[in-house]
Amino acid sequence: MLISVPATSANLGPGFDTLGLSINLRNEIVIKPSRFLSISTKGEGSSNPRIKRNTMFLNIFNEYYKKLSGGKYNTFRFEFTNKIPISRGLGSSSAVIVAALTASHVAAGVKYNKRKILNLALKYEPHPDNITPAVMGGFNVACLYDGRVYSKKHRLPSYLKAVLVVPNKTISTNKSRNVLPKSYHKDEAVFSLSHAAYMTALFMSESWDQLKIAAQDRLHQDRRMEMMPELFRVQKLALENGALMSTLSGSGSTFFTLCYEDDAKRIAQSLQNAFADFRVFTCDLDNYGVLSRL
Repeated sequence: MLISVPATSANLGPGFDTLGLSINLRNEIVIKPSRFLSISTKGEGSSNPRIKRNTMFLNIFNEYYKKLSGGKYNTFRFEFTNKIPISRGLGSSSAVIVAALTASHVAAGVKYNKRKILNLALKYEPHPDNITPAVMGGFNVACLYDGRVYSKKHRLPSYLKAVLVVPNKTISTNKSRNVLPKSYHKDEAVFSLSHAAYMTALFMSESWDQLKIAAQDRLHQDRRMEMMPELFRVQKLALENGALMSTLSGSGSTFFTLCYEDDAKRIAQSLQNAFADFRVFTCDLDNYGVLSRL
């Protein structure tokens, strides 16, 4: 069987822990029956012993496979091909969680629906902004109510592209949350709330040319970017070269830029020229989320 999960970009500026979209940069896991457990890992993280063991994936997979198969214990070979950069704000952890939950159902021969996978994922990732697009694909607005994820999706057109600037160092998610204040001024909250609402309306109506206005934030983004000040230059350069919006991806350190297809090459080249030590990817957006195939 094959399980495939896309990268995601969460927050999108003002949509803190709420807005996210899916990027066609995918991790794939091939799972085969085997006489004994074996693991191979290629791509991102393959030189890291902790990543190579894929402990989080195996723990979640084994927990649910045992439940779903009625206590059976079968062994498998897992072949991981990772394209999502690790610990860079592109949803690599959410991809692992979603892949493991989906794989456990497929391996046990149990039908699943994406809403079930999404809500199971909350046990391991309490913020829905990454797990929702990883499961559903597209642009998503998500909220939590009574311990469940409620979300709405909008498909993304093929004429939009993502340009990702991936720095050569990480921003710790825990550290990036610790730089945020314990309380906010009312004006800051209203500013970001109104911009997140406006961004949602723009995505749903496909009114792309005002995204630059909607993407402004006063809750988290600038405070996190101050941990890596060169990100302000990344954002400025992307916008100067025609980006529709340019925001910190998740808690960073990746910067996500949305643009028209015709502008993608120019924006990516400008960013790569200015930040030679960083990786720059140009990707399609994704409308499918997690996929499985026997």
